[in-house]
Amino acid sequence: MHTQKLILLAVLLLHLFTASAQEQPDIKLSCEEIETLFLQNNLELIAEKYNIGIADAAIIQARLWDNPTLSVSNVNLWSTKAQEREINDPPHSSYLKNTEFSIELSQIIQTANKRGKLIRREKVAKEIAQQEFEDVLRGLKTELRKSVYEIQYAQAYIDVLVNQQNSTNPLVEAYKKQVQQGNMAKGELLRLQSSLLELENEINGLRMELAQQEKTLKVLLNMNPQTHIEIIDKPHKEKNPEQLTLSDLLQQADEYRPDMKQYRLQTQFHRESLEYEKSLRTPDVTLSANYDRYGGVWKDFVGFGVSIDLPFLNRNRGNIKAAQLSIAQNLSREQQQQNIILHEVAAAYNNYTQTYRFYKKIEENSLLPELDTMLELYTKNLLNKNISMLEYVDFMEAYRSNKQTVLSAKKELTMQFEELQYLVGTDIQ
Repeated sequence: MHTQKLILLAVLLLHLFTASAQEQPDIKLSCEEIETLFLQNNLELIAEKYNIGIADAAIIQARLWDNPTLSVSNVNLWSTKAQEREINDPPHSSYLKNTEFSIELSQIIQTANKRGKLIRREKVAKEIAQQEFEDVLRGLKTELRKSVYEIQYAQAYIDVLVNQQNSTNPLVEAYKKQVQQGNMAKGELLRLQSSLLELENEINGLRMELAQQEKTLKVLLNMNPQTHIEIIDKPHKEKNPEQLTLSDLLQQADEYRPDMKQYRLQTQFHRESLEYEKSLRTPDVTLSANYDRYGGVWKDFVGFGVSIDLPFLNRNRGNIKAAQLSIAQNLSREQQQQNIILHEVAAAYNNYTQTYRFYKKIEENSLLPELDTMLELYTKNLLNKNISMLEYVDFMEAYRSNKQTVLSAKKELTMQFEELQYLVGTDIQ
């Protein structure tokens, strides 16, 4: 029996040790640390970066010469006595020595600088791959930052509600005692408990939203799903839109937007393709050297040759025309994208300006610095019966509403600023 107890205790301790080892500790991260982890660990970025390596490989391939061609033909695997007498060889010569065969080595030489033009085209393709990577990075970074802002908002609002809950719990306990002693009607206690349940329900809902945002953030950071992230930074102070100039933002967007660069590079790619297709009109030259044994007048013949296509029937007109049309098509798309970008930036700037003004108006007129003090006062006054339950509940709703309005306005401001940075294509300094 004693041995069984020792075994059971050992198993229990092992289980507790394993469970504690598997638990992931809470992690406190700043916004800067989050972005560093994102750049290092995000799997979509890592996968997208491979496209740049693939484009590099295409450049390497374009630099290579075509392989030479070696052909062996006209091999005569048998010969008669009469044929051997005709070539005047001694009667006991070896069989292979009298065998007829020919060998040819040929090498194609590209003309009209086809290889150089193909290399230039592939270099443009690499630049397009780089801008595609930048575009993916831009989108994911915006998603990351917005997720961080959502988490900061949820964490801050939960703190507000928990503070309110901590103030209400002692009141509920005090009212319960008063009801048990018969000094108070149950109606006021029920009203207070109902308010507390509503508060707890809102906290639970926020925690579910927070878990959803944390999930998004952990996927972006490629972190263990059991890890809990706490963001220690406060939302940063945004720029006054009066310090920004719309014309400057439009110019930056035209200069920095990766999608705009892609359209311009795509036009350049089609131009390089046109030059390459034009070069294909010039036929390549094939140089050859061959050795022939017993295939003609001489026993051993060594010859050299050159061959070239005659460009009469195929001048690559179709591909050249397609490349010309591709340039015109992409120029139209480039202008359309530029027009879209200008309108997007202008709309985002106006939205940010309005959001900033609204937030400043709330910040200037808000009673936020006094609310926490007022919460303590209202709680004490209710306990001392200096105010009614209705007044207390109304204040609690106003307290929560005011806090939520300020936090929501701050979150919306940071979201609009991030959207503006996304549409400009670079961080606004």
